Amino acid sequence: MPIELTRNFSIIAHIDHGKTTLSDRLLETTATISQREKQDQLLDSMDLERERGITIKSHPVTMSYQAKDGKTYQLNLLDTPGHVDFSYEVSRSLAACEGALLLVDAAQGVEAQTVANMHLANQANLQVIPVINKIDLPSADIPGVKRQLEDILAIPADEAIPASAKMGIGIEDILEAVVARVPPPAQPKDTILRALVFDSVFDTYRGVVSYVRVVSGEVKRGTSIRMMATGKTYEVKEVGVFTPRQTTRDKLVAGDVGFLIANMKSSSEVKIGDTITDTKISASHPLPGFKEIQPMVFSGIYPVSSEDFEQLKLAMGKLQINDAAFTYQAESSAALGFGFRCGFLGLLHMEIVQERLRREFNMDVISTYPGVVYHVTLTDGSEVEIDNPSFLPEPQNITEIREPTVRSYVMTPNEYIGDLLQLVAEKRGRLVNTETLDHGRVLMTAILPLNEILVDFNDRLKSITRGYGSMDYEYADYQAEKLVKMDMLIAGESVDAFSVIVHRDKAESRGRQLAAKLKDVIPQQLFTVAIQAAIGGKIIARESITAMRKNVTAKCYGGDISRKRKLLEKQKEGKKKMKAIGKVNIPQDAFIKVLKSGD
Repeated sequence: MPIELTRNFSIIAHIDHGKTTLSDRLLETTATISQREKQDQLLDSMDLERERGITIKSHPVTMSYQAKDGKTYQLNLLDTPGHVDFSYEVSRSLAACEGALLLVDAAQGVEAQTVANMHLANQANLQVIPVINKIDLPSADIPGVKRQLEDILAIPADEAIPASAKMGIGIEDILEAVVARVPPPAQPKDTILRALVFDSVFDTYRGVVSYVRVVSGEVKRGTSIRMMATGKTYEVKEVGVFTPRQTTRDKLVAGDVGFLIANMKSSSEVKIGDTITDTKISASHPLPGFKEIQPMVFSGIYPVSSEDFEQLKLAMGKLQINDAAFTYQAESSAALGFGFRCGFLGLLHMEIVQERLRREFNMDVISTYPGVVYHVTLTDGSEVEIDNPSFLPEPQNITEIREPTVRSYVMTPNEYIGDLLQLVAEKRGRLVNTETLDHGRVLMTAILPLNEILVDFNDRLKSITRGYGSMDYEYADYQAEKLVKMDMLIAGESVDAFSVIVHRDKAESRGRQLAAKLKDVIPQQLFTVAIQAAIGGKIIARESITAMRKNVTAKCYGGDISRKRKLLEKQKEGKKKMKAIGKVNIPQDAFIKVLKSGD
């Protein structure tokens, strides 16, 4: 198909504004799928995506559409995730497009992530087509949403297309707008092969399947290709497009979005954002790809049974091929044995990875409390990066510790501003700006430490605003804070799995919380066990597990009291000796209970 008749576009929106439903309708309208194949959330192929009703991976699909001008166009659609943790998937998909459909819910209006996705689209110089979705809802406010488009996003309201993906209203108008407004891919200057890898999956039988957007040249079976990032060469075994199933084609030409299978056997051989070129006539420069993704949240993942370590290693390698943002490296802990230090983009990403390990690879895993990367300046002037509290140098060698912060955008109805300000203050954040969006809503901008919003910030935001608040964030810079390492001592011995880096002002309450939790899960011993939270040599919180007491005088019936006293004294001596040399064995399930609870 000529390049002028090709259109590459994606759908971007806030969570739950109807991206996947719209893609289902587009597939039906263009007759890409038959009535028999029809099902909801067609492009969400993972069980997890269907269950949670969210999109995790980008899904490309090629459609053929006969427009009103009589020409047949090839439309390449990329359905993108809406959750903030997967914004890297969005940026990768946008790099393979020329246009984007910006979906806005007619009832909820412009949300925090609508604004963030609009910025991403503008950075990628895409032609944005606004679509007001869900106009069939009784609570739809189309004039209000048009006002928001103009005031918040600076998009002319008359460009917006009213539609309902669920009811199939306005779908033809959207397809015509894509054909008319989205520019075709740029004409290549030469015929040298350049293809951008924007995603990849691992197939047990065929190896690595790379999702590519061909920018210039052509690729077909038998082509000898070179990956520009690694310099390795391969022979192409198969090329094709998604309809939405993988369909083999003779070749992929400039402007096409499809897949390519070469003899790549391991997950580490393909880098997302890499450029594929021909080995005979190679491109001199790679295509402007994506930034290397930096994980922001770190957590230890350990197998519950130590025999499963190798299996877990294999499972993580396979997960990494489908998920460029997930990183891992081996580490060992005295308490939990051998495991991995894993990096994630955010908490939902971490949850999804753990869930996929359990489902797809049948692994039973424990994860440690999530943490972030700290920049530590030492007294000799050098700087180190710490993602594990165990590696934090001694306090006397540290000049300052800097932690990552995020610039958070919170949209909320006016009446909840007071409660939200309290939440921001509690999380050590500071308010930068408040902006009135319309008569009922406010956009608050705040700088917050990433460590503080990891666990429960979003949940609390939703409960404070009765579900009407929405939040998006982007990474800001590092800031110096009064941070300390808090160790948990059990019978005088430090347990590395429970060490955390906390703010000095919050250390005491966090220490009390952990000590109380440990008191509940560690079984009684024959001597009193002290559970202490300590910063350096200073104890800041303590709980005691009372000793198990055996009744040694049970066999003495009556008689002289001195016999009983003698037995009790002997028991007392034994307990004293045991306390001096005894060790507390913490059972595996105690770690699981404390670490899995996440509080």
